[in-house]
Amino acid sequence: DYLAPKHHVVVANPPYMGGRNANRDLYNFMEEHYPSGKSDLFSAFILRSRTLSLDAGLSALVTMQGWMFLQSFEKLRFDIISKSDILTMAHLGRAGFEGLSAELVSTTAFVMCARNRGPRLGCFFRLVGEDNPRSKEIAFLNAKAGGRADIVFKKLTSNFSNLPSAPISYWASPAVEAAFESMTSTSARITTAYGLITMDNGRFLRVWHEISKDRHTALTPGARKWVPLNHGGGYRKWSGNNEVVVNWLNDGQDIKDFAISKNGSITRTVVGLSKYFLPGITWNAIAVDNISVRDFPEGYIFSNAGMCAFGDKNDLKLTQSLLNSKVSLHFLEILAPTVNFGPNQIARVPLVDRAHGGQSVDNARKLSEISKADWDAYETSWDFTTLPLLLPNHRSEMLETTYARLREHWQSMADEMQRLEEENNRIFIEAYGLQDELTPDVPAEEITLTCNPAYRYGSKSAPEELEARLLADTIAEFLHYAVGCMFGRYSHDSPGLILANQGEGLAEYLARVPEPTFEPDADNVIPVLDGDWFADDIVERFRKFLRVTFGEAKFQENLTFIEGALGKDIRKWFTRDFFNDHVKRYKKRPIYWMFASPKGSFQALIYMHRYRPDTVSVVLNDYLREYRNKLEAHRKAQEAQSINSEATPAQRTKALKEVGEATKVIEELDGYERDVLYPLATLKIEIDLDDGVKANYPKFGAALKPIKGLSDADD
Repeated sequence: DYLAPKHHVVVANPPYMGGRNANRDLYNFMEEHYPSGKSDLFSAFILRSRTLSLDAGLSALVTMQGWMFLQSFEKLRFDIISKSDILTMAHLGRAGFEGLSAELVSTTAFVMCARNRGPRLGCFFRLVGEDNPRSKEIAFLNAKAGGRADIVFKKLTSNFSNLPSAPISYWASPAVEAAFESMTSTSARITTAYGLITMDNGRFLRVWHEISKDRHTALTPGARKWVPLNHGGGYRKWSGNNEVVVNWLNDGQDIKDFAISKNGSITRTVVGLSKYFLPGITWNAIAVDNISVRDFPEGYIFSNAGMCAFGDKNDLKLTQSLLNSKVSLHFLEILAPTVNFGPNQIARVPLVDRAHGGQSVDNARKLSEISKADWDAYETSWDFTTLPLLLPNHRSEMLETTYARLREHWQSMADEMQRLEEENNRIFIEAYGLQDELTPDVPAEEITLTCNPAYRYGSKSAPEELEARLLADTIAEFLHYAVGCMFGRYSHDSPGLILANQGEGLAEYLARVPEPTFEPDADNVIPVLDGDWFADDIVERFRKFLRVTFGEAKFQENLTFIEGALGKDIRKWFTRDFFNDHVKRYKKRPIYWMFASPKGSFQALIYMHRYRPDTVSVVLNDYLREYRNKLEAHRKAQEAQSINSEATPAQRTKALKEVGEATKVIEELDGYERDVLYPLATLKIEIDLDDGVKANYPKFGAALKPIKGLSDADD
């Protein structure tokens, strides 16, 4: 070190290794010599490059971008800012180089002087918006030549220390920097918190519809096992994504015992305990592009996937309104550029006072009401009561007219949400002085209502394609609701869930709905076959449901409208599409299970909440064998037709073909009975809804239609 000359320039692409993964000698060396860079081997090398340089020398490095923003590199940033100057930087972001891992690694290339020799304006090239290495190169060269002023920023390195945690936020405008410097952060008004880590979601979490209703909503102390859990979900603002419940029986004893067995205590995993069951706002801890914040009432726990904040209701609404506005991304691009929205990042967002943002509080309440009404209009919400198509204010005897009225109502909801969100954007743009940087406009695809096709399906399709998909899905939801009424989960005569507890049946249904206009299936088995083999098959039951809900007079017109929307007749839809639609709708945790022979010649649905140990025997004796007997009779009739001298050659040929087809199906059914269904029926399998679909469904093996991805690890 004493004899070797220092270098004018040091160039490096340093290796990466988190400090926790380094062996003891290496970590101790970094801690002793490069304490502010010990978080990772590459960050220690950044400092090492400086010690290899002459005082006036330069270091040129390409590294991961994490050191520019992450809290774990805060000391490194302050070290660089206090002793060095960043002279130039090409901020590449993702896809900075070719290869499979390019999308996973975000990089930056920069040059800094070894020692700070007075203020020197750095030149930064923002290339994160380009999506491949070639386009980044072209943009950089154009910017160097003066052709892309929009991606070139000049900034003093010392300026970065003015912002919380000193991120290398070279693109931050004076107005954004002023907001950080002059306004209090959200942490002065609300409390953000990390949430529960179960360490085994498959064991402790369920989607709410898997379990018995009374285990989720019971008021009796000790009877309520499952409580609502904020657990992230898709991009959705204001309200919704309430799907998951967590086992909190006896104050979470099972989770706490599991944590103790793994860690020796609960403090590292049962996090945020003092905030459980308080009302607040929640957002996804990790998002693809932007944050979306939803409110929730008292009674919820929250996980590390659904971060939360708590406080005064007006402060929460103001914060929710700001975070759901276009302005928030301006701050979060600095505080959380990796779109990992932790409590610490949210806590540092500058927040205007109520005098400037008061109207946005009222707007946020209205927006949450609209969003909740939309969320609850679908049966996957635990607050679902009835199908919007069947509400009196939309109803006509013509289903087509009813849908048109409902679609108009949905459009008015989306328009009102768009108006309120744009008004919020204007409020915050003016409050933060960002008129030169942002416009209040909100595109249709960002109006996060399920009834808004641009958001639901994306805006890349033509408007007429979006409308066709919305119509088809709305009609499918009508058929899906009809199946729920067939099983007694719902009733056309009474709102909300009816049969939703384990083992309930027709007697319990009639106790709650004494004189139903549409009576549910008595034995909890509904055949789903290609032909009219049973008087109570799913198609005949739906025809009856359609007559009950929309009347006899326009039955044929309504049926034609349904089949036109689906693009096929209802028998084909029920036999080929219903179950796949159901599995997708219920996120691979279906509540209606499909018994199916290997090639699908025999299919029958059951409702898991009404399952009993003799249900498989009912499927076998009353449906599979009965279907086989009818098929055998049909085969004999066709055999007679094939040798009937009075039949035409075409009729005899057709009869022979049907004999062959019936024979194949009978062989399939015989094998299904012999190898699968009969052995299963003798077992009289018990299930416990608390175990969830993932544990119960496989107990029936090849008897049930396979669900792709059922065994995948839970998030």
